[in-house]
Amino acid sequence: MAESSIPTTDAALMERVRRGDANAFAELVERWQQPVIRFVYRSLPDATEAEDLAQAVFLQIWKTAARYQATAKFSTFLFTIARNLTLNEIRRRVRHPASSLDVPHDEADPYPPQQIKDSTALSGVQALTRTELISLVNAAVAELPEKQRTALVLCQDEEVSYEEIAEILSCSVQATKSLIHRGRETLKSRLKPYLHSGEWEPLKPAIR
Repeated sequence: MAESSIPTTDAALMERVRRGDANAFAELVERWQQPVIRFVYRSLPDATEAEDLAQAVFLQIWKTAARYQATAKFSTFLFTIARNLTLNEIRRRVRHPASSLDVPHDEADPYPPQQIKDSTALSGVQALTRTELISLVNAAVAELPEKQRTALVLCQDEEVSYEEIAEILSCSVQATKSLIHRGRETLKSRLKPYLHSGEWEPLKPAIR
């Protein structure tokens, strides 16, 4: 009889990881590595740093697998760890600014988070390239307060539910909705000179 083609759930994989199954862990990494890198990159726009932190996130997943409860979604567990490690790195950079690398702002984004709706977006009378538009959006997102940025990125880029985001941020669902709304309104205001609508659609590159 042919094997079932139904993908193994994250919870089932984590149960195997709890028992030390390295193959299950490798499958989880393959499934979630790119979303984690994208998430980290929104706060730390350094491709190498984002990849290194993603590795640290999965190492933490392996070490703390025994704490995972199947009643919680794996993505909530995962992004909570990713957020905590990212915040730790941001705090470290504030304490030791000399050790932080400066990232060229005109460098092409290796993890583009969104598809700009406005194909003919203008800045004054000059048309901007898509790369320039993405750079503007990324800069505007990076300037948002941390909770607004995290809530908006999880909702917009990764399509995480309000309930999950609320758990990750340790706040109510209503507060989560408010954070996302305020973040979107701030971005619309800041991007209005460059985009006709001030809006974008998520662009989620295939994870391989």
